[in-house]
Amino acid sequence: GTKLGAPHTVPCKVTGKCGSVRVRLIPAPKGTGLCGSPVSKKLLSLAGVDDCFTCSIGQTKTMGNFVKAVFQALSKTYGYLTPDLWQETRLCADPYEVHSEFLAGPKKASFE
Repeated sequence: GTKLGAPHTVPCKVTGKCGSVRVRLIPAPKGTGLCGSPVSKKLLSLAGVDDCFTCSIGQTKTMGNFVKAVFQALSKTYGYLTPDLWQETRLCADPYEVHSEFLAGPKKASFE
């Protein structure tokens, strides 16, 4: 079957940093769930991410910096333009349709 559907994970590996804390969000296959600390799980679920691996480095006990690092990593993912965010394009008429009467007109013979 087709594997198309709504986005369920982050588009690529992204990193957020605040203070000494670095958080890396890694895309995961469908059905994996959120793998990480309870705080990162809560933030990612609020953001609508269903499947994601997380990796953190630094003093993650400082909750404020950890939350800000996760939020910064998430905010980097919103810079990607996915097809559901594309603007609607209005197509103008084809030049052949606009000038069809002129193109279908009688031909002048220049060589007689």
